[in-house]
Amino acid sequence: MRRRAFLGAAAASLLRGSTPDYEKPLFQLHKVSSTPVKIASIELYRNGSQYFVKSTAGDGAVGISFTKQVEDFIPILRKRVIPFFIGKDARDLESLIDGVYIENYKMAGQAFWCPVAYVEQSLFDLLGKVAKKPVGELLGGVIRKEIPVYMSGSGRELTAEEEVAVYARGAEATGAKAVKFKIGGRMSRNRDAYPGRTEKMMALARKTLGDKFTIYADANGSYDAAKGIEVGKMLQDLGCGFYEEPCPWEEIGETKKVADALTMPVAIGEQDASLWRFQWMIDTRVMDIVQPDLNYNGGFIRAARVARMARAAKMPIVNHNTQTGATAVNLLQFASAIPNIGPYMEFPWRAPQKAESWYSPQFHIRNGVVRAPAGPGLGLEVDPAWLGKARRVDAWPV
Repeated sequence: MRRRAFLGAAAASLLRGSTPDYEKPLFQLHKVSSTPVKIASIELYRNGSQYFVKSTAGDGAVGISFTKQVEDFIPILRKRVIPFFIGKDARDLESLIDGVYIENYKMAGQAFWCPVAYVEQSLFDLLGKVAKKPVGELLGGVIRKEIPVYMSGSGRELTAEEEVAVYARGAEATGAKAVKFKIGGRMSRNRDAYPGRTEKMMALARKTLGDKFTIYADANGSYDAAKGIEVGKMLQDLGCGFYEEPCPWEEIGETKKVADALTMPVAIGEQDASLWRFQWMIDTRVMDIVQPDLNYNGGFIRAARVARMARAAKMPIVNHNTQTGATAVNLLQFASAIPNIGPYMEFPWRAPQKAESWYSPQFHIRNGVVRAPAGPGLGLEVDPAWLGKARRVDAWPV
């Protein structure tokens, strides 16, 4: 009897399943509406170089999210991701994100998670409009309306002197108090963009911008551990705020060697899209600052889960971000609600941004901050005439 009882309990446990801590629910999206918000359609549209995902509920409510590099992922978006969500209740979005992964787990990676993120972001926009609240409220509540940012977008095509000059102008134009420079050669096996550029640029940046200015460095996987430690100690002596991706992102053992050897914080995570891997890296202190990307990692929900992991370990989250213009709204909504964001969030800047006439508000750095929009959903207002000129993408390639 004892054996039968044991087997019965084991079978019941299997039927119940086991949810990892990192997948446990975070939000209360069913409070958005007392009735189901059925997803009637999800479509990809294009106007010029701009692509956006449009989700429509059965009652006509609409959500829109703008995309990045979706052209590379259209077959996965159309064949694998969109069909899964059709007919479902958008209030179940947390479990739907897990479900679409389970159905397509062998495809997991940036090419899969970006389409999921674009759909998820459009559904958050839809839910926010139904609730008449900004997405930040749906992500736990708005706790900051202005997001302090650091200037990024640095390249390796300019000389050390030219690159520092770009951000000296940027600091003056934006009032930003922090910047990130690209160092090394990008996945370059210890080579610099040209000999001596990194050392010259970082020393000149400190001298030009001053001791009170926060300076970060991003190696994009340029070094092995030994070289990464050598460069890291130079950055440490210059008082850099963090050192991003010193080693190739998949070589986490090498990255941990660098982190263990330095007192300066090491930051990684932009390429990762495995919640288990994030948990393991946090538990083993591979990094000090956690950097998921809101697209590459699958959207708001999964990034918020990573933030929860980091918060439990008393670590900050500083999302990787390469998006400005209309797509910047995602970072701003996320950062408005997540308690443990770092002192500055990433915001690309190379020159003063030109205003666009087809959407509002515009997202400019002023006095070192960018305001998160307060309107419902993602908070973007898009010119109906511009939307009317967009054409649905019904085939691939486009």
